[in-house]
Amino acid sequence: MNRFVAYIMILLMFSFNDYSDIRETLVVITPSSKVEIKGKTNINKFNCYFDCSNIKNPIPISYQFNDTNMLFHNTKLILQNSCFDCRNNGMNKDFYNLLNSDIHPSIMMELVSVKKQDLNTNFNALVNIELSGVKKSYYIPVIIEKNESISINGSIKLNICDFNLDPPTKALGLIVVDEEIEIILQLEVKEQIN
Repeated sequence: MNRFVAYIMILLMFSFNDYSDIRETLVVITPSSKVEIKGKTNINKFNCYFDCSNIKNPIPISYQFNDTNMLFHNTKLILQNSCFDCRNNGMNKDFYNLLNSDIHPSIMMELVSVKKQDLNTNFNALVNIELSGVKKSYYIPVIIEKNESISINGSIKLNICDFNLDPPTKALGLIVVDEEIEIILQLEVKEQIN
């Protein structure tokens, strides 16, 4: 009898959890999306814009749900460093050099999980960011809205020293780049239907 009760308890325990199988789909990040890296020096500010028409689409997405999160498996956004434009040839060269683009030609953002924060559109995304071969995990607050496409908006401030990058200096050290940068994401995503 005790074995029967234990069996029923195990069945009930698993039946009330919202676990599901892994689902797969393909998404396209539209060219109207925006990815921007903001920074500043002791003299000025700079913005480097990614050309989203260069994103290799479609992007495979594997995900599943558990009690409170949407979990992702091997879901990556690869941003080629050479597709960033800082609106100045000298700044572009400095940006590519800072990221060691000859050895590490891209920035990788891997989506790990998403958790809803309230009843509206606020979510918290766990993302692995890899810069110059160094990977760090960050929680990024994002707003996700669904219309004709899915809009994902969020930003995160990072310290480049966390990625073993040295802030560059110019003019014999008179111009120094701040250690903190901000990555801003405004992604328009559509599911690719075969």
